[in-house]
Amino acid sequence: MTTMRINGKVFQSSSAPNARLLDVLRNECDLKGAKEGCGEGECGACAVLVNGRLVNSCLVPLGQMEQAEITTVEGLPEDSALARAFVHCGATQCGICTPGMMLAATALLAEHATPTLEEIRWGLSGNLCRCTGYGRIYAAIVQAAGGGC
Repeated sequence: MTTMRINGKVFQSSSAPNARLLDVLRNECDLKGAKEGCGEGECGACAVLVNGRLVNSCLVPLGQMEQAEITTVEGLPEDSALARAFVHCGATQCGICTPGMMLAATALLAEHATPTLEEIRWGLSGNLCRCTGYGRIYAAIVQAAGGGC
């Protein structure tokens, strides 16, 4: 049995310790924000925060999550400055990468309140987007940090 806190709620999983965190989140917790993209930790579609650190949940075995604090996109405030900026700047298109981008941006903004463009690029470097060309996502993060879109 693995006990963890997901989006502020205690959750116990009886899945095998080698089960992927991604599968537990999607299948046991019914949290569909984290998506199966590449399954190899290259695309960021499955990104979540574990103890405040951005990780690709497709690579994390459940056995490492004992007493972990996990945040999925469903656990982010719906009306946050970041969420509003993603909508206002047109940073959400097909939506596949959006949850991972939002979590990567959350981790970035926690570390750099007013990140430079280079810090934004670095902070999102593990997340792939095929729709926006990244410019709108970068602009949304700048806006969420208090700048303009």
